[in-house]
Amino acid sequence: MMSTILIIEDEVELVKVLRAYLEQAGYDVLTAYRGDSGLSTWEHKRPDAVILDLNLPGMDGLDVAKQIRRKASTPILMLTARVEEIDQLIGLELGADDYLTKPYSPRLVVAHLRALLRRAGSPADKPIILRAADFEINLDAHSVHRYDQEIELTPTEFNLLATLAEQPGRTFTRLQLLETASQGMAYAGYERTIDAHIKNLRAKIEPDSKNPIYIETVFGVGYRFAKTTYPNSQTCT
Repeated sequence: MMSTILIIEDEVELVKVLRAYLEQAGYDVLTAYRGDSGLSTWEHKRPDAVILDLNLPGMDGLDVAKQIRRKASTPILMLTARVEEIDQLIGLELGADDYLTKPYSPRLVVAHLRALLRRAGSPADKPIILRAADFEINLDAHSVHRYDQEIELTPTEFNLLATLAEQPGRTFTRLQLLETASQGMAYAGYERTIDAHIKNLRAKIEPDSKNPIYIETVFGVGYRFAKTTYPNSQTCT
């Protein structure tokens, strides 16, 4: 049984990204692009959790949260560009369970959502195991195994490997990977610092780091996880 998540957000491209990440994580996803239609969807579908933007047409996100909280204890994760402390406090006082400000990493959104569902006792909240090539990547435990042997990675190396392995064959630019490494927060380093992290990661996971078979370089662009199927390997699940 899967948990159902309702995204109420008016930025179409952002909804697409969040939906892709949530579905990859094993959730059913509902979407609404207005506050009033989002509230209507919640009333009729009663999802297990709501991802809610504050700046919405039709009805402000704070009003949506207030209406939801009057009727149910559905976990609410607020996402917004508002950074003023008063907005955060109002959102939390109206019933939001957690709060993230833009920009943010989609994977961080998933992590916060899973924590909310876990606290709410969702029966569908199970550990996410990503299997790609010869690796088993536990996204909850932040552990990586290859042939039953654990590979010790730094948090940055783990985030990079998980991001690449989630979508084999997709090329990520250095900037995209930089945002992943910094969990969506502002980062003062230069994009080429990713090259150093990738070099260290390859040294830990590749049979021959000078001739990598898992993490491929796309010259002039960035990196991708090889789409090739390896002996005894499993695809992403």
